[in-house]
Amino acid sequence: MATTRPAAPLKAIEYWLYACCALVFAMVLLGGITRLTESGLSIVYWRPFTGWIPPMNEAAWTAVFDSYRESPEFQKLNFWMALDDFKRIFWLEYLHRVLGRIIGIAYFLPFAWFLIRYRLPAGLTGRLAILFVLGGLQGALGWYMVKSGLVDQPSVSQYRLAAHLGLAVVIYAAMLYTALGLRKILAAAVPISRGTHKPVSRGARNLSILIFITMTWGAFVAGMDGGAVFTTFPLMDGGILPPNALSMSPIWLNLFENIGTVQFIHRVLAICTVIAALWFWWAHRLAKSRATTLVAVFAALQFCLGIATILSGASIYIAWAHQGGAMLLFTTAIWTWRLGASWGD
Repeated sequence: MATTRPAAPLKAIEYWLYACCALVFAMVLLGGITRLTESGLSIVYWRPFTGWIPPMNEAAWTAVFDSYRESPEFQKLNFWMALDDFKRIFWLEYLHRVLGRIIGIAYFLPFAWFLIRYRLPAGLTGRLAILFVLGGLQGALGWYMVKSGLVDQPSVSQYRLAAHLGLAVVIYAAMLYTALGLRKILAAAVPISRGTHKPVSRGARNLSILIFITMTWGAFVAGMDGGAVFTTFPLMDGGILPPNALSMSPIWLNLFENIGTVQFIHRVLAICTVIAALWFWWAHRLAKSRATTLVAVFAALQFCLGIATILSGASIYIAWAHQGGAMLLFTTAIWTWRLGASWGD
């Protein structure tokens, strides 16, 4: 006699997805500090299944270092490094890759268990499967990005870096959005908000898209090491526009490859984002929602961190805080998008 699988424990799935979100959040931050310390090209091979174990003895360290010494980064920039110097940049990239593998396991094993053991709600299986596939693609995209810095120039392609960060943020947003959707299902018997707040959700959705675009252009700035080029605000080298802002041909190349223009676009997007966030809070202030207030607070804080990053010449820890602030702002916007004005009602 066939047995019917029990209904899925939605609360457990929700908490599992939140835990995976926290891991992806940490992954983005670890990737940021790896980039800022220029550690990302220290491992010149990709071994997704056998790369768990770091060098364990002097001979293994020497072999890894010898591989790095053949890379453009060592030959053109870090030729002065000894083995102990190399170890300092190796560990961050190693931890970044290991955390990626941990995320894969932390996602796949519970997903397989829920899929086999329980009857998942309609549509949830496909959504969770797509997230797993995107996670695998993210790992491959990370190596594709690293490869761009192992050929001729000791720096990764800003296009590939922006794609790598962008996909990580998309995965994070989709995972968080799905988890919050489960929260709404669980709260169906006792609504989590008073009345409907569709205008709040629509506004937060639009703001989330704007934040994502701003973060993407920030990745272009980082990929070109453009944060330390123009270190005054609000002017750039004494003018509103940077010098030679449209010097490349065709003109559209300036949007992605002209350091001054790329930083200028990121500044404009940041200004638009903070204005939009403050307007969003003001327009929905009667909702008395903690979420809409935090969107405005995090947007203002992130804008200040951006200015501090510029004025400091992209000091490592200030720039890292700026990236973390972007993730916090994005998280709050996604939360408000999915749940409307419910947070804090």
